[in-house]
Amino acid sequence: MSLELSQVTVTYDGTRIVKDIELSVASGERFAIMGPSGSGKSTLLRAIAGLAPISSGTVHIDGADVSSVPAHRRRVGLMFQDYALFPHMSVLENVAYGLRMGGVTSAERAEQSRTLLDLVGLGTFADRRPDTLSGGERQRVALARTLAPSPAVVLLDEPLGSLDISLRESLLGETRSILDSLGATSVYVTHDRSEAFAFCDRMAILNEGRVVRLGAPDEIWHNPGSEFVARSIGQTNLVPCRTINAGNRGVCFVPLDAVQVHSEGELKGVVTSTRFEDGSHIVSAVIEPGGGALEMPVPHPMSQGREIRFDVNRDKLILVSGDEI
Repeated sequence: MSLELSQVTVTYDGTRIVKDIELSVASGERFAIMGPSGSGKSTLLRAIAGLAPISSGTVHIDGADVSSVPAHRRRVGLMFQDYALFPHMSVLENVAYGLRMGGVTSAERAEQSRTLLDLVGLGTFADRRPDTLSGGERQRVALARTLAPSPAVVLLDEPLGSLDISLRESLLGETRSILDSLGATSVYVTHDRSEAFAFCDRMAILNEGRVVRLGAPDEIWHNPGSEFVARSIGQTNLVPCRTINAGNRGVCFVPLDAVQVHSEGELKGVVTSTRFEDGSHIVSAVIEPGGGALEMPVPHPMSQGREIRFDVNRDKLILVSGDEI
């Protein structure tokens, strides 16, 4: 089922939180909405679900205008970070809850719920209570419950935010596989760019209620279009282009593997700090002349104030803004 947003605006107390959003999500597509706290991403998700009234614009699901349709009739499944499982119900009863509200018979509820529990790897957990489960297990139950009524669109609002990083990575892959196996159309909201990149086919980056970049992860990575987007996706090693390429104005992202430190390097800088990260020593240096702080990998720690010489592989630079490299 496809999802279309046209000029969607959400206003609270006279302030526009979401502004003129245009988005199109294809049937079966995994879509991510990313942005910092306060960018409007969760409000936009709630507007799609019908939980936040839109001030103007339209929401279409599978071609039908649902802008004025109540949330419980939109065929939208919504999964929150806190999972909101009912503690007094068994795992099976939690998964079956939406089916019961939809008038599905007891036998059908049990069959469909057990099928989904098998799909999320919790087929033997049907009779347990949520408070006996780990965080990852509760996440799987919440996902099964969200999928049980066969929603047209699955909305996930920071669903892994409360989990530790190793569990988050494994469950993200499982969630993606489960949605793909069902052919589900999904929208995943997160502030974490690694989650967004790993989950989606395409993504939108929000800032102050507006979409500032839209595209596939690799497209956005190689052409961020602005410093805000570059920093949002982890391109923090930014320097003025003319510092590295004489005559070029603008800002460039310098990947760590684009820098080679050696005594005969064409460029030079002064070390300001050293840290150890992911198995490598990384120094930060102020480039001379021209300024600009640049990080680069080195074989061993270096003391503050030491001069360092290096070359940059210009073919690996990514233009963030300004002239062509």
